[in-house]
Amino acid sequence: MLQSIDQGDPRAAEQLLPLVYGELRRLAQVRMAKLPPGQTLQPTALVHEAWLRIQSSKAPAKPWNNRWHFFAAAAESMRRILVDQARRKARVKHGGDRDRIDIEELNLAAPSDDEKILEIHDALTQLEQENETIAAVVKLKFFAGLTSAETASLMDISEKTVQRHWSFAKTWLFQAIRANSAPA
Repeated sequence: MLQSIDQGDPRAAEQLLPLVYGELRRLAQVRMAKLPPGQTLQPTALVHEAWLRIQSSKAPAKPWNNRWHFFAAAAESMRRILVDQARRKARVKHGGDRDRIDIEELNLAAPSDDEKILEIHDALTQLEQENETIAAVVKLKFFAGLTSAETASLMDISEKTVQRHWSFAKTWLFQAIRANSAPA
């Protein structure tokens, strides 16, 4: 079906969406559950926006080779949507200079979740330049919410390798974020 889409068959895309919709929505729900309450973006909207971006941005010269490649594109789309939303919310025009504070959980040193997403995005961009495979593991696990087993299956690598990459990536990203946010 992915090959039919690559060849320009519009009916193939219509047939693919119902097959992957449930899985994409589950991934979006897992990812959105990790965000604080009060989000304006819902899992269904995230899936729809990701699907539209996948369909509109896919270049014919770069076909989807397999299921893993498709879900990697979906994870990347979800990542970009969440980053765009975090940037939009951070703008002063949208009240980005003001934080909503819960007195019960006041922690002045902790960055907001939008700031965290932007910091992770910047560090992940750096990691992609050094090791695309490890960066792909982060995208699938963090932004798409896949388990290690699901990530291993999609990437056609062992679960131990995924866990090793994930462990390395967490340390690498932490150090990169710390270095990027250190006072100059």
